[in-house]
Amino acid sequence: MDHFIYRDGALFAEDVAVADIAAAVGSPFYVYSTATLTRHFQLFDEALDWGPHLVCYAMKAASNQAILKTLADLGAGMDVVSGGEYARAKAAGVPGDRIVFSGVGKTHDEIRAALSGGIRQFNVESEPEMRVISQVASELGTEAPITIRVNPDVDAKTHAKIATGKSENKFGIPISKAREVYAEAASLPGLRVVGIDVHIGSQLTDLAPFEAAYQKVAELTETLRADGHDITRLDLGGGLGIPYTRSNEAPPLPTDYGAMVQRTLGHLGCEIEIEPGRLIAGNAGLLVSSVIYLKNGDGRDFLILDAAMNDLIRPAMYEAHHEIIPVQEAAPGVDLAPYDIVGPVCESGDTFAKGRLMPPLASGDLVAFRSAGAYGAVMSSEYNTRPLIPEVLVHGDQFAVIRARPTFDEIINRDTIPEWL
Repeated sequence: MDHFIYRDGALFAEDVAVADIAAAVGSPFYVYSTATLTRHFQLFDEALDWGPHLVCYAMKAASNQAILKTLADLGAGMDVVSGGEYARAKAAGVPGDRIVFSGVGKTHDEIRAALSGGIRQFNVESEPEMRVISQVASELGTEAPITIRVNPDVDAKTHAKIATGKSENKFGIPISKAREVYAEAASLPGLRVVGIDVHIGSQLTDLAPFEAAYQKVAELTETLRADGHDITRLDLGGGLGIPYTRSNEAPPLPTDYGAMVQRTLGHLGCEIEIEPGRLIAGNAGLLVSSVIYLKNGDGRDFLILDAAMNDLIRPAMYEAHHEIIPVQEAAPGVDLAPYDIVGPVCESGDTFAKGRLMPPLASGDLVAFRSAGAYGAVMSSEYNTRPLIPEVLVHGDQFAVIRARPTFDEIINRDTIPEWL
């Protein structure tokens, strides 16, 4: 569910007409719904209320400060994967003891910054990283809480570029080596083992791969406890998918996920951490764009928009589907026609959809990409010297620009010409 609905034929974001936002900020732009972000976080929080838990938002999905503060004020922790994301989380007012640091390539400087500023735990991805955390913590005279990410070799049955739990993926250590690596962790200075971490991929639409992975984690927990390790937290990652189409095949609900977690892991008495990103932010955002031209081609027609692959890379990178709807609702029974929906970037890959059935549209008409709140603005670029587009947050009948569109001068003036030129 989201809070983007038609009223009297006009698309609204909560109680604000999308066309009114477009008139104020220009197109293209992203718009997010506070009510949807809130509802999706609370669904996860309630799904785990059978025991101690923390929902750590995976901020790589959408990391604008306003989004982070909205969720932090609800009690969310943050899952960060870089020093920059750690700094963003702190700037949004998230305390260190609610920040989990994931990622395979943490640097000395990132580890030092997190230990100095406060951290809930590092999710360790390799033995070399573990040794560096030990070294940095010892240099600072402190103790680093860690979990170790195990790779359970479970096929998440998702897109190859977002699968993370198979033996061929770069993430974590093989679960078969876990006892050996935990033994080393216990012997290193400056480390405090607090739990186990696992994450098998993104956009999963079936609970079976989760359950298979969590059963292995349950067995490992018992084994490590028998070895003398104090396993008190289980970080289960994120990955629950969202419906990108309006079909009847919806992914499992957070309540179903929470019940499965309780069934497989609840008997262990551990605090449960989860790291949802897409399910919180994905359907909380739209990308709004306007039609520049309708172009008749040889055997196909094109809708050329002012948004492009640099604004929303997912269709070009993942062949991802986004529902595209007119901001002014089409009349009932109107004839639809197939269009290739494309942007103005000089790449054939700058294609959002092929043969998509659309109602009649004209130059200047607005369209909205649904389910664009996750991995949209955060993956955007200034390719072709196209400015990063505004982000807007709606709260009831109010809206605010939470990232402004830079001017060409601001973009160009970031460059420095050497004195010899």
